[in-house]
Amino acid sequence: MWQTIYRAADLTRHDRIHSGEKPYRCNVCPTAFRQTELTRHMRVHTGDKPYICHVCQKAFRRTGCLTRHMRVHTGDRPYICRLCKKAFSDSGSLNSHMRIHTGDKPYKCPLCDKSFRQSNHLRKHQRHIHNNRTPYYCPFCGKQFKTTGNFKTHVRVHSDAKPYSCTHCSESFRCRETLKSHLLKSHNEGTWFTCHICQKKFSYKGHFKDHIRRHEGVKPYICETCQKCFCTAYELRLHQLVHSDFKKFCCGLCGKDFRRPQYVKCHFQKCSDKYGIQSIVI
Repeated sequence: MWQTIYRAADLTRHDRIHSGEKPYRCNVCPTAFRQTELTRHMRVHTGDKPYICHVCQKAFRRTGCLTRHMRVHTGDRPYICRLCKKAFSDSGSLNSHMRIHTGDKPYKCPLCDKSFRQSNHLRKHQRHIHNNRTPYYCPFCGKQFKTTGNFKTHVRVHSDAKPYSCTHCSESFRCRETLKSHLLKSHNEGTWFTCHICQKKFSYKGHFKDHIRRHEGVKPYICETCQKCFCTAYELRLHQLVHSDFKKFCCGLCGKDFRRPQYVKCHFQKCSDKYGIQSIVI
């Protein structure tokens, strides 16, 4: 399809789309752009956000971002899936949704054979599975976490905050997943995750995924020290204690330290018999 251009300057700018030429360089970082792109990029460095929402005063660097944001207030969802009629507020969400129907998973992990529909799912996978960094540090107890979500949930242990309330009873919970599990088990609201191989049911999606890996023999969690593989992150963390002299579990009767909680349980039974404490059940 031909495009008609009437001015020489417009033709020059248009030709750069085909040639890939980017003559305008950022004077702060080494990135190069076409003319209009450089103007938008400079706002990353200056922090300038000239486009402001008149409803909530939130500011944006680009007009397109403001347009998408306004749909939060209007409820407008102009992008509709032609297969299931589900509506979305932006084209990116629709494109991502369409992959559910097509089965397309274009974002491939370079470290394993897993693929994903969305780029953020790939980043999350790489951070959880292939990266042992724990950058989120709890100021109350020093515990560290891989994701901000897990960190925020943990901090509620110290503040005793329980923001997720059940609409059927007076119970409240620290995290959304615990509320979902409660609704399933106590009020029969929601959908169980059912294994297609053995029909076992799970209220937590994470537990369901771990279970499926056991059937498939998939062990994506790899010990950096000895290269041994595990089905779950919890099993990897327990295994890594073998390579460490740190013993975080302690017998409450004699004070002996252990690397694993099951070792404490086994010891505690013997220790309780020794001290004549027969009524304790572990």
